[in-house]
Amino acid sequence: MNTKSKKFATGWLIVVACMLIQAIPFGVAANIQPQFMAYILSPDSGYGFTQAGFSLIFTLGTVVSAIASPFIGAMFNKVSVKTMYLMGSILSGGGFLAFSMCKELWQFYLVAGIVQVGTAAISSIGVPLLINGWFDELSKGKAMGLAFAGGSIGNIFLQSMTAYSLTNFGISKSYFMFGALSLIVGIPITLLFLRMPKNDSEIVRGKKKDNGKEEKEQSTVSVDWGYSLKEVKNVKFFWLFALGLFFLGMYVSVLAVQYPAYLKNFLKVDPMIVGMVGSTFAIFSLGGNLFGGVIFDKLGITKGLMVAFALAATSCLALMNAGLIPMLAPIFAALKGLSVFAYMMGPSLLAGSFFGKKEFGAILGVVQIFFAVGFAAGSSIFGLLVDKMGYSVAWIFVLTFIVVCYVSLITASIGMSKLNKERIAKLQKDASSQGVA
Repeated sequence: MNTKSKKFATGWLIVVACMLIQAIPFGVAANIQPQFMAYILSPDSGYGFTQAGFSLIFTLGTVVSAIASPFIGAMFNKVSVKTMYLMGSILSGGGFLAFSMCKELWQFYLVAGIVQVGTAAISSIGVPLLINGWFDELSKGKAMGLAFAGGSIGNIFLQSMTAYSLTNFGISKSYFMFGALSLIVGIPITLLFLRMPKNDSEIVRGKKKDNGKEEKEQSTVSVDWGYSLKEVKNVKFFWLFALGLFFLGMYVSVLAVQYPAYLKNFLKVDPMIVGMVGSTFAIFSLGGNLFGGVIFDKLGITKGLMVAFALAATSCLALMNAGLIPMLAPIFAALKGLSVFAYMMGPSLLAGSFFGKKEFGAILGVVQIFFAVGFAAGSSIFGLLVDKMGYSVAWIFVLTFIVVCYVSLITASIGMSKLNKERIAKLQKDASSQGVA
């Protein structure tokens, strides 16, 4: 195997490893807890928790993860990826296993925070950091799309496995078995496969084409143009990017959580159609993950954001008009599923494209806070709007969230593209003059 083929194979092996991490350790921590909730809240479960009380573990987990994200990102700059993933796998899988020993509500809260900190390390921060390290601008979109698609694929199997386990083995044994499964998959994959490239020669590079012909490599000096966390705080487009991510979290939260009550209780849509909406979203979200990265690779960041804007806005409009035409509800789900790439890989892909690899982990950890805060606030704000002004006005606000989100992100993309070209040109000029000297 020649050197080019070897680095290609190694890079895509990392993608497969990330897919497996997303499918099992991430899937266990993020996707199956709602099934346990139904059993725990059962009157004969022996726990005696209220729905509001137990539901708080989801909010607390999100908040703890958001607070910890900058520290996790900074640690990736100081500690090896293998070590960070090993600690993350133990916290995520071991924490989920520890749910089997929880009896009091505060114990569930504590463990939920531990699980989500570990999950952030191996998923929302760890996966983008690996992909950003192994792939260049022309290929990492597709790679990241495939990596995050592992979560959707794994969820298909985990949901049925969880239902079977809870029915046959009960709550505690099921927590123990799925936590053990997470550890059994996460730790060996970490030890055997995960690492960063040894040098730039290992990076998988895409092929840029011009009029059907591959462009020849330019004879320019290679420079590390990336930004430090301290530097990006002084860049106005960073804050515009952060604003866009806040509103991204706002509208995603609303569209993910509020549609069942709106369709069933307000529009009186047939329950079969409401059920179809969930299934349609699951199918199309897999496609959104798989092809979203290709869209970014082929069209570039700015045009890729325009596609996401069109999908998100149209899906919201379809939901708003589902009362007049009920079959618009599944169309909403399909379009929302296709747009999933905007928030699944968007924050990490944009952070890498805008600010480079220099302190990618630390920067990503900070920007994740803005998305998490928006996600946590979105559904609550929507509920207040519905109570005060009704659904019709509330959905107009959500459409406004979408507009503000993508106008901010697209403007930041255009601005950072121009800024980075100037930065790279200056650094190359300085490096060339130093070389001549």
